This record gives sequence, structure tokens and C-alpha cells, in this order.
Amino acid sequence: MAARTVTKDIITLRGSAAIVSEFFVGILFSILYNRGVYPEESFVKVKKYGLPMLLTEDEGVKSFIANLTAQLSEWLEAGKLQRIVLVIMSKATGEVLERWNFSIETDSEVVEKGVSREKSDKEIMREIQAIMRQIASSITYLPCLDEPCVFDVLAYTDKDLAVPFTWIESDPKLIANPQMVKLHSFDTKIHKVDTLVSYKNDEWDE
Repeated sequence: MAARTVTKDIITLRGSAAIVSEFFVGILFSILYNRGVYPEESFVKVKKYGLPMLLTEDEGVKSFIANLTAQLSEWLEAGKLQRIVLVIMSKATGEVLERWNFSIETDSEVVEKGVSREKSDKEIMREIQAIMRQIASSITYLPCLDEPCVFDVLAYTDKDLAVPFTWIESDPKLIANPQMVKLHSFDTKIHKVDTLVSYKNDEWDE
């Protein structure tokens, strides 16, 4: 009788942290491109997660993202990161126009005991692809950003965590009476990420 070889996809805490922090980088670039925060010509096309993606060639943004990725990985491995929020604001007034909220649930047993989990890489990729596609189609329902915008990244961590010198305490940059759209989530079996975008509802201003 022929033998069948079965392989398992083992997910470690460090591996999961790398997947999630890399996901945030891809998501950040995708949002900045699709929402027109940076000009189209400042992006270069690459393939990621089996999908065409655009990465910015702006040196300032690239440096910011590299530092962000390193810090997120550290917090994720420690199980201290609760949420990441990408905020898009008016460059002229500072008014918050959109908040892209990524809530993170961490398997505490993995952090405390160093155990691993099992999940197919392909399944994780499919879940991430679904979120990427939703963001690409977000221009069909989100209001047009018809003014120059800037962005900021907020990190919500456990209260006992010391704030790194490269980060500062910030207000939550909330939107009054926002419209909200829940997007897909993805789960490495160690970190689960839920996605929600809230945006300024102009109807309230009329």
C-alpha cells in the first residue's frame, strides 16, 4: 500500500507577528494608494498575497514604515498590541476624515507558554486577499477625498507598556457621528485581526 505524506503548517508566535506586521504594511500602502493620499506616480507595482499591489517610493514614508514594522513585530510578539488605527486627515485643517481600525486579539496561552498553533498558509493568504480586495473596492462607497490629506498611525497597547521615544501619547482622533463599514477579518490562530473603517458623514453637516 502506498504511503501518504501529510504536512502541517505550524504557526509560531514570531511567525504570526511577522505575518500580521507585514499585513499592516501592505494594508497601509493599499489604503494610501486607493484613497489618493499620495500621487499615483509615487507608487511602484509589485505582487503580494497573489495580488497586484502598489508600494510607495517616497523615502520618508518608506523609512516610517520600516520603523513601524519593527515596533509592531515587537509588540505583537509580547502580546501587548490591542489595536492599530490608520487615520487620514485634512492637511489644511487637521480634521479627521477616515479611521481604519484594526483590532487585534492575541492567544494568551501562546505568549505565556510558548506553544504553537496550526493553520494553512494558503488559508491565511485567502483571508488577507479578501481584505485587500475590499479595500481596493472601497472607492465605490467611501466619500471622495477632494483635498490634500496626511495620515497618522495610532497604536493601542497594554497600559503597562512604556512608550518608545519614537512614539508620543495622542488623542484618539475620533470622528463625530461617523458612518462605519465592517470588513473581513483574518486569523493566524495566534493573532486575530478585525477590520473596520469609519468615515465622516457629510449628511450630519447639512
